Amino acid sequence: MEISTVPLSDGEKKAKFTDESQLGFGRIFTDRMLLIEWKLGQGWVDARIKKNEPFVLDPAALVLHYAQEIFEGLKAYRWQDGSIALFRPEMNARRFNHSAERLCMPELPEELFLQGIEQLVALERDWVPGADGTSLYIRPTMIAVEPVVGIKPSDHYYFYVILSPVGAYYPQGFKPVRIMVEDKYVRAVPGGTGEAKTGGNYASSLKAGLEAKQKGFDQVLWLDGVHKRYIEEVGAMNMFFAYGDTIVTAPLEGTILHGVTRDSVLTLARSLDMTVEERRIDVNDLMNDLRSGKITEAFGSGTAAVVTPVGALCYAGECLEVNGGGVGKHTRTLYDTLTGIQTGKIADKFGWIRKI
Repeated sequence: MEISTVPLSDGEKKAKFTDESQLGFGRIFTDRMLLIEWKLGQGWVDARIKKNEPFVLDPAALVLHYAQEIFEGLKAYRWQDGSIALFRPEMNARRFNHSAERLCMPELPEELFLQGIEQLVALERDWVPGADGTSLYIRPTMIAVEPVVGIKPSDHYYFYVILSPVGAYYPQGFKPVRIMVEDKYVRAVPGGTGEAKTGGNYASSLKAGLEAKQKGFDQVLWLDGVHKRYIEEVGAMNMFFAYGDTIVTAPLEGTILHGVTRDSVLTLARSLDMTVEERRIDVNDLMNDLRSGKITEAFGSGTAAVVTPVGALCYAGECLEVNGGGVGKHTRTLYDTLTGIQTGKIADKFGWIRKI
């Protein structure tokens, strides 16, 4: 499909940032956006790159009432030679369609997903920051826009992509966080939408996150929704524990997001001669292993932060430090190696980088 470009006048272009250290995350957006529509009986139509501006939606649009919506998150990086690189966008395209299938939404051809993002980022390349830790965050989204108050799949969808230059996720340095194990609320249940990247999953997690912050924690560690016993995700990230040179994480059984960074961490760990285990982790066994020192490190992984070290974990009123509250050697190695590949400082032997 050909993607047209609507020219912007100089007056429609925004003033760009001058201090990359003040970018923050997700609050600044570029001049242009990609928009493609899907209509029943026509399929995908009217692909164009246009001015980034608000939509006009009917108040009865299905997305506003029944939450038929999915999204993705990936990044573009400016390398030292000035070139722009994407990190594993093919996995985001596949996961986007996996989410679409679960929410009864039309799948977008993967090549169109990739073509649209590459064309948009190429046009907005001047917005890609170059300082250490910065990147261009890419947010593909699909929403149901048919104006009908009725529980059904929509006859009309918008697929759109917006771009946001973002600063270093750790402006104060790569420091461990304090985690509270959540034993009251649950994030997902088998047969639900836990492995789909849909906004409702995140909305339902807000209350637990706010209560954890009020208690002095940085994030929550979710337990399974049936037994409230087995470790699942930490906040919106996948969770890992190191038993010496063995990296353990929960299996993908329908309630956990298929993280692109998760897969990258596991692949890197194997390449660095670490042993990888994907298995259920009982929270009581976890606490025992922390007390005994069997667990030597803990960290989360996700697109925004890449790798987040965990310095303390608290459950049922008991708080235990991990690795003396510091950053573990494997956590540091995985973070440095992964970000090094993303930014071109370390050779990519896995074929993960897609240059624009």
